[in-house]
Amino acid sequence: MDYVIYFAITIGILVFIHEFGHFAAAKLLGMHADVFAIGFGKRLFGWNKINGFTFGNLPENFDGQGNTDYRLCILPLGGYVKIAGMVDESFDTDFANQDPKPYEFRAQPTWKKIIVITAGVAMNLILALSVFWWSNFFHGKEITKTTSIGYVIPNSKADSLGFKERDKIIAINNSPIENWDDIKSDILIKYLGQNIRVKILRNGLTEDINITKSELADVGNKEFFLRPDGIKPGVVQVLPNSPAKKSGIKEGDIFISINNEPIYSSAEVTQIISSHKGITIPISVQRDKDTLNLSVTPGSNGMIGIGLGDLFTGPVEIKTYGFFASFYHGGKDIVSYTELTFQMIGKVFSGKVAFGKVFGGPIKIAEFAVKSADNGILSFIYFLAFLSLSLAIINIFPFPALDGGHLVIIIIEGIIKREIPIKVKVAIQNAGFVLLLLLMAFIIYNDIMNL
Repeated sequence: MDYVIYFAITIGILVFIHEFGHFAAAKLLGMHADVFAIGFGKRLFGWNKINGFTFGNLPENFDGQGNTDYRLCILPLGGYVKIAGMVDESFDTDFANQDPKPYEFRAQPTWKKIIVITAGVAMNLILALSVFWWSNFFHGKEITKTTSIGYVIPNSKADSLGFKERDKIIAINNSPIENWDDIKSDILIKYLGQNIRVKILRNGLTEDINITKSELADVGNKEFFLRPDGIKPGVVQVLPNSPAKKSGIKEGDIFISINNEPIYSSAEVTQIISSHKGITIPISVQRDKDTLNLSVTPGSNGMIGIGLGDLFTGPVEIKTYGFFASFYHGGKDIVSYTELTFQMIGKVFSGKVAFGKVFGGPIKIAEFAVKSADNGILSFIYFLAFLSLSLAIINIFPFPALDGGHLVIIIIEGIIKREIPIKVKVAIQNAGFVLLLLLMAFIIYNDIMNL
């Protein structure tokens, strides 16, 4: 149910923002918007000024008299605004047999049409920029100031590749490394789908660790295989009336040892606790600057009622920006993410990266929405911002049924000084919609296969 609820919230917010852009632009430029729909297909319920709140479809001969019917439809995979005199997702062409009305989309000059059709993308960009500005201005950018590797779990991927504790990464594919964020960005994004050479400093000597793209093929779907020096397993949540609560464990505590065994990873915490069901064991935790010795008795299920997370205890730099500089850096974030998106799409078409690692559908969106929400409202807002930016990028592609496809038709009509026949536009719209449904089916299939 968490997946369903957060997927509905995420899609609802993004579709509303996008479609509101089209709606507001059309109304401000003097056009009639007959329908504002969240979802596709059958009308579940809605409201308009003529007959108020109603369930089900409106009568076939319903005349909104220029008013908008705000509705929720049965298929929650998008939404649309039906602007009078425009061939769109509703496939309504009744207006084709009548002369253009002044309030119809088809009667407007090219510049007005372009504003209306790009307003949805503009709203998605505004949402992303607003979040990035807010993040830069109020929180700044947190930089993990280390390039040294922490504990390497025996028989882990890092161990099998040859990394050792205290290795200092100084370059990846000859690109100098300044912080841990550079390491993750280079391995997970910049050089994804390529062989990489990691230059390390070990015991005063430099060495190279070569990693093939096949060895990194599954890194994006799992926890990053390298851990920075300073990462410790810590408590991010304590459940009420749990063994942990009764023992005095608090959020923010960092595990030093459990049952007198030194602790380096969350997996070790889980393994030791789950193997001592009903047995009281000593634990040592760091709380702020103090070291506390406690004891806890795991329940019959082998749990003590805590949420685990990796907490960084090393040096962190916070870069803060002023009011206007935050807009500049927010814009840079958008440009960087857009460039990255096109790079990743290029790698998919060139066969360097699997389709499922770049594109995700409802299942993947729901999965990431739940994870981001579990990490707090700020994490969920950032997720919405990145997804909103992705929606803007995808929608502006010159593909039938997308805003970019409509934009191409508008520009062509502006150049040839006449409207493309309605039947041709409907055929293009139908073909695009069918292709989008097939693509969505394929993406959902990939989501399921990657669960």
